[in-house]
Amino acid sequence: MTPDDWFEILGIAAGMVLSMRSLVHYFQLESYQFPGYFRTLKRNIRRALLPGVLLAAVSGLMTLLGMAMGNGITAKLLYMVLTVAAGFGIHRMMKDKKAKKPLHMTPRVKRLYAVAAVVFLLLSWGMAACLGAQWLWIAPLLLPVWTALAGLLAWPIEKLISEMYFRDAQRRLKERPDLIKIGITGSYGKTSVKFILGTLLSEKYQTLVTPSSFNTPMGVTKIIRTKLQPAHQVFVAEMGARHVGDIKEMCRLVHPTYGVLTSVGPQHLDTFKTIDRIKKTKYELMDAVPEEGCCFFQNDGAICTELYEGTTKEKRLCSLKPDQRADVWAENITVSPAGSSFLLCTKDSKTPCTTKLLGEHGIQNILLAATVCFHLGLTAKQIARGISKVQPVEHRLQLLPQQGGMTVIDDAFNSNPKGSAAALQVLAAFPGRRIIITPGMVELGQGEEEYNREFGRLMAKAADLAFLVGKKHTEPIVEGLREAGFPEENLHVVSNLNEATTLLHQMGRSGDVVLFENDLPDNYSEQ
Repeated sequence: MTPDDWFEILGIAAGMVLSMRSLVHYFQLESYQFPGYFRTLKRNIRRALLPGVLLAAVSGLMTLLGMAMGNGITAKLLYMVLTVAAGFGIHRMMKDKKAKKPLHMTPRVKRLYAVAAVVFLLLSWGMAACLGAQWLWIAPLLLPVWTALAGLLAWPIEKLISEMYFRDAQRRLKERPDLIKIGITGSYGKTSVKFILGTLLSEKYQTLVTPSSFNTPMGVTKIIRTKLQPAHQVFVAEMGARHVGDIKEMCRLVHPTYGVLTSVGPQHLDTFKTIDRIKKTKYELMDAVPEEGCCFFQNDGAICTELYEGTTKEKRLCSLKPDQRADVWAENITVSPAGSSFLLCTKDSKTPCTTKLLGEHGIQNILLAATVCFHLGLTAKQIARGISKVQPVEHRLQLLPQQGGMTVIDDAFNSNPKGSAAALQVLAAFPGRRIIITPGMVELGQGEEEYNREFGRLMAKAADLAFLVGKKHTEPIVEGLREAGFPEENLHVVSNLNEATTLLHQMGRSGDVVLFENDLPDNYSEQ
């Protein structure tokens, strides 16, 4: 290796750093989890390999050109300049301007790029020293692997930084022994219940609720460190999980006095593998509740009820229908496209309530939040007043203003078997021609195809027109629709959401009701 070879080493290393943009985006979309990153690479293998292949092609051509020029310093300088330029061009080309969730240049991403620069430089130097600079063009072919290696080497740095912030948030909570701390988890419904609970509690307490879907240790840590004020009396933390132990880690941060379980079902089965593992992980919240605390469940007639019955700590149960075991339940339920009304019942009172939320699923979430509020000393009147103020959570069965005479139900945040069935039930209650636009459900493990097939069967009963997004992923839905006798002429399969909305504008008419059910993130795109 000669000193002039450093021009080629620097060129190929810089080119790889510039070309890795889409791979870093995948890594970020998968919350920097390696199993998810590699699954995304597998789903998007062509797009994942494209940056490295293009850079290798340019580098290889420049190597051949350099050999023809005698491998002098001029040739090596030209190699460096054009390889860096190619990397910049690939960076620009792979920047998806239509991304639903674009790459955010967070401090963590910047640190990943810095580590990657060092890794790629050392890798290129090692290859040049062992094989010769003429073989450097091979390195970009494994760019997805080198990106993962950079992420692995950056992990101890990120762990150290996150632990520092984590302990600071722990300290802040420890300094507030007066603060009422509530943890909410569940396979689905936890974000909705969180915001409902926040609205109801605000009738009596100064309440801090983690915003949006902040439900990871670092997300909740950030809220504690930046938003928690001395005036706050209640802190409500949503706790998400993709792996066994995730809820335990959240409880190590928050130390909740009260635990709320919204549901247990087939969500994130690609990482949990079995429902039993999901059940054990969600119950980690109840395990963390102290003896002086209380656990809250809804009577789903399934796993939540089973967990309620097995809990020996103080506990409360709510039910959509009268039940001898229930502390809170509903009667005289009336559901309409305009919202719902019901009697909020306890052993001591029956209070009329109205809500803008759609469907019985919304009432179920309200009942669970109301059960917590009764335990924390709110009156039935305060709770009813709070229920009337509850607003639909964005992208979760949200009724949008009519567009061109059409009614739009936005349930695009995510989807799961129970939630999709509830959404179809809401759609079926509307008059007029009913249309659904959906890519189906993901992250359901080995049962994903059958869950989507059943989704299609249920869809056939609730919708008149079906626009399915993604030709490959929606095949089981098509099978389910056909099994249920759905008219073939009313079924339309398109490549992306833009095509679906264009088709809707062409075929839609005044009086139609359109349900947008789920919207897959960029790492599930079939394009």
